[in-house]
Amino acid sequence: MLAGKIMIENGADMTRVDDTLYRIARNGGIKNPKIFETTTGLMISVVDNNIAQVEPIQNHGIDLEKVARVNDVSREFQNKKLTVEQMYSKLKEIDQKVPVFAWHWQLLAAFIISSPLLMIYGGKWQDFLPAGIISVIGYSVYYIIKMNFKIRFVNEFLSSFTIGMLAVLAVKYHLGTQVDMLIIAAVMPLVPGVAIMNSVRDILAGHLLSGVARGVEALLTACAIGFGIALVLKFM
Repeated sequence: MLAGKIMIENGADMTRVDDTLYRIARNGGIKNPKIFETTTGLMISVVDNNIAQVEPIQNHGIDLEKVARVNDVSREFQNKKLTVEQMYSKLKEIDQKVPVFAWHWQLLAAFIISSPLLMIYGGKWQDFLPAGIISVIGYSVYYIIKMNFKIRFVNEFLSSFTIGMLAVLAVKYHLGTQVDMLIIAAVMPLVPGVAIMNSVRDILAGHLLSGVARGVEALLTACAIGFGIALVLKFM
């Protein structure tokens, strides 16, 4: 249950979650586990012992490092390198203590994502540095709001609004040349690419509830980004 909870909360597709949980259960001596998972809840029953448990999933994010570490622990358990108690201890450590990348590394990643993509999309070299700077500022707004206010989609809206406003001002004061290219490049760190990919994978694998739920979540995120940009272009 803990392994599944960690994986779902941190952006794993349901096929991977299903495979990992069945592997853990069968290697733990459960011959016929019944497992059902969605983005909002996880249910497991042991038919032979008349045992069932439900775990609500309340947090959602993207941390593929945690997903990878849970996979590693499940394989170690499968290979008899860990006992059940040791595996549970490691899973609790993963859930609570996996470090995130330092703030400056996240900002550097935002810069690296946005500026090279500007050139790939046909932008001009004059916009290379402004796009990176705007992306860093926009991501900073996104991160600060996300850490301090637990309201979904507001951080994407306000960060995209900031990006649009800075792009318009950069062109207005001759610090950039193309508003559209600056905006497109700078919002790339905010695009819900993993959620869209997982939605498609879940639907193709037959996990329709999870696939549709993740697709709607990705759509709302994209709409929040779009509304923030549209508001700037409408009034500036």
